Amino acid sequence: MSSASTSSSIKAAFSYCVQQVRSYDYHHYLCLLELPPSMRKAAFALRALNVETARAMDVASDPRIGLMRLVWWQEAIDKIYANKLIEHPTAQALSSVIAESKLSKAWLKRLVEARIKDARREATEMPEMEEMEKYSEDTISTMLYLTLQAGGIRSTAADHAASHIGKASGILLLLKSLPYHINCNRHFSYIPAKLASKHGLLVKEGRREEIRLDSREALCDTVFEMASVANSHLEKARKLAEFVPSEAVPVLLPAVPAQIMLDSLNRVQFDVFDPRLAQGVLGIPPLWYQLKLKWTSWRRKY
Repeated sequence: MSSASTSSSIKAAFSYCVQQVRSYDYHHYLCLLELPPSMRKAAFALRALNVETARAMDVASDPRIGLMRLVWWQEAIDKIYANKLIEHPTAQALSSVIAESKLSKAWLKRLVEARIKDARREATEMPEMEEMEKYSEDTISTMLYLTLQAGGIRSTAADHAASHIGKASGILLLLKSLPYHINCNRHFSYIPAKLASKHGLLVKEGRREEIRLDSREALCDTVFEMASVANSHLEKARKLAEFVPSEAVPVLLPAVPAQIMLDSLNRVQFDVFDPRLAQGVLGIPPLWYQLKLKWTSWRRKY
C-alpha cells in the first residue's frame, strides 16, 4: 500500500472515530473539542474504543455475540501491539496513536477486560458499590489516564483527579442507563445489594433475593446514595485542582458533564425515570450545556 493511500486510510479511520463519539457519546464529544489539537486524535480514538466496547452487549441480539465482540477487541489490542493490520477503523486509529504515543498496552487491555468481566456476570448478580467504583476506574478513569499519557503529561495529581472523575462519571452513567437496563431485565446489575436491602428494594423469593421496584421513593433514595458517592469523587478531584498542571486541565473536563448529570438528578429528586433527564444534553438544553462547558474551559477549570 502506498504512503498516500495509507495516509488516506488513517484519516478516514479518525473521521470514523469522531463520528462514533459524536453519535453515541455527544456530551464527551464536546469535551474533546476543548482539547489541544495535538491531543484530539488520541482522545477520539480512545473514546471510540470505549463506544465500541460499551455498546457491544447492547447492540447484540444475543449476549454471546456481544461477548464475542468484546473478546475480539481484547485480541485486537494484542494484534495492534504485534504490528498486525486490522480491518477496522477504530483499531486502525488506535494503531496509529499507539505508534506515535506509546500508549500503555496494560491500560488498554484493562479497559476491555473490565467490560468482558461485566458482560460475564449473571443478571441476578448485584455488585456492591466498591465493585461499581472499580469498574468505573478500570473503564472511564483508565481512558483519562491514557489521554494524559498520549499528551505526554506526567502528574500524580492529574492521575488522582482523573481517577476520581472517572469513578464519578462511571457511576452516573450507570444511573443514567438504569431505566434501560431495568426494561431489559438487567436491573440487578447496577443496583448495589446493600443499598437495595437498606431501602427495602430487596425481597426474598424462596431461596433467592430479588429487587422489587414497587416503591419509586425507595428507588430514588437508593439513587441518591449512589449519586452521593459520585459527588464525593468530584469534590475530591476538585480539591486537587491547585496541584494539577494546566496542560492536564482540558483532559479533566468530563467533570463538567458529570456535575451537570448530578444537578439534573437533583432537580428531579433523583427519579431516574423522570422524562426530563432524557431531554437535551443530560437533562439541560444543548446550548446551555455548551455554554457551561465553554465557560469552565475558558476559566481553566474542570
